[in-house]
Amino acid sequence: MPLVSIITPSWNVEGLIEETIRSVQSQTFTDWELLIADDCSTDKTPQIIAGIGERDPRVKLIRQAKNGGPALARQAAIDQAKGRYLAFLDSDDLWLPEKLERQLAFAKAKQAALSYTAFRRINDTNTVTGRLIEVPASLAYGQLLKNTAIATLTAMVDREIAGPVAMKNEGYDDFCLWLSILKRGHTAHGLNEDLARYRVRGSSVSSRPLRSAKWVWQIYRNVEQLSLPRSAWCFAHWGARAWLKRREF
Repeated sequence: MPLVSIITPSWNVEGLIEETIRSVQSQTFTDWELLIADDCSTDKTPQIIAGIGERDPRVKLIRQAKNGGPALARQAAIDQAKGRYLAFLDSDDLWLPEKLERQLAFAKAKQAALSYTAFRRINDTNTVTGRLIEVPASLAYGQLLKNTAIATLTAMVDREIAGPVAMKNEGYDDFCLWLSILKRGHTAHGLNEDLARYRVRGSSVSSRPLRSAKWVWQIYRNVEQLSLPRSAWCFAHWGARAWLKRREF
């Protein structure tokens, strides 16, 4: 069985998915499987994935029966994952070649249920925009509530330590997952090395701040069931950090 299962949802990314897959195939660590759950794409995305999978059996296409959004697609891939470690990568993002090797060594040394790394942003032409996005050395549950510093494309979960991994069908489903792991008493550990490229497109969640704010508030109140005062306190911290990030890019 592979040590690492890579979880990728896809939808209408025919112009980007091959490059994303190549960034996985270029990893110096090779004991992985890439599970791509396609969410009923209407372009050639599934055919591209299937074609690559015929040449590299580590790349596996999962076809969703109906369009349900990224959370359900991620869960479909998780349900079929064989690896001890789950690494998350969206279908338009990229990894640098040593990402898995460096992060695995770090996660093992820290005995981390959840780990994450620094990254840089790129645009549609793969041009790096802005500075390196550095990350906190560690995050506990209360800290993560106020600082959504774990980028999905950098996250890795050790299932033997973290326990069950289940996506909630919410906006920011990834944030919900990180919170659920840390709420069990675990601490997430950050590796401040430049190991990934996050693509900013017009459809990216990060390009729609009002929607992001709504989702974060709903998570505080409906998922985490925080009191109104604590929700407001966490939201103020989150909003300040989000504003500073947007000023920098």
